[in-house]
Amino acid sequence: AIARRLFKAWFVDFDPVRAQAAGEKPAGLADDLAALFPDRFVGSELGEIPEGWACNKVSELCETIFSGGTPHTQTPGYWGGSLPWLSSGETRSRFIVETEKTITQIGVDNSSTRKARAGDVVIASAGQGATRGQTSLLALDTYINQSVVALRASKEAYSSALLFLDLSSRYDEMRSISDSHSSRGSLTTKLLGSMLSVAPPKPVVVAFDALVSPMIERIVVAERENSRLGTIRDLLLPRLVSGKLSVTDAESLIEEVIV
Repeated sequence: AIARRLFKAWFVDFDPVRAQAAGEKPAGLADDLAALFPDRFVGSELGEIPEGWACNKVSELCETIFSGGTPHTQTPGYWGGSLPWLSSGETRSRFIVETEKTITQIGVDNSSTRKARAGDVVIASAGQGATRGQTSLLALDTYINQSVVALRASKEAYSSALLFLDLSSRYDEMRSISDSHSSRGSLTTKLLGSMLSVAPPKPVVVAFDALVSPMIERIVVAERENSRLGTIRDLLLPRLVSGKLSVTDAESLIEEVIV
């Protein structure tokens, strides 16, 4: 929530710029940070933006944009391997630390699935109900299916955190453009790449990352811990209920796992 508020203040409402345009010191910003923001606006395709900033297509802010595929579901040798595989429904989680299914290298070699990296932003391009347009940040390397689009931020122009916070705040916009430009209501790589975003100078991106990236890292650590504790619960609870395991033994096992 703090990261989202900061993103909105800097890149949507342009609060530091408005303050300086009014001859005031931007609230909560040290002098070195305030100096990164101009004191006037210029016109753009997105309306007024800070002077010296740009209005770019998402494709211009990304190193690559791609979707994946699904190994043949009736071939057992393609599934249950050591490689994570992500489906569109899993984008219901904002931060993805694990996947529901795994595939084998043979499954990769015999399908059109592609590998997304930790730090990539993934968007559900199709799906039932509210799924289409859901946006997540990957905390692991994983292969993706054909209903997931991965966007990798350009290190020179943007950042993973900025791209994630930008796109995850535009769910309604993505639903709208996919409905109006695609016969199947799908979000294609072309549609996503053609969306416009405000692009600040690199020093502003770096400053924003320095504030937000530690927050995201803490969230990811907490998500992984939640997943691990959930696994322990699912393993021990049935044995406790059935009387096959005592509370004392369970506590000892948990201490060993946590340590």
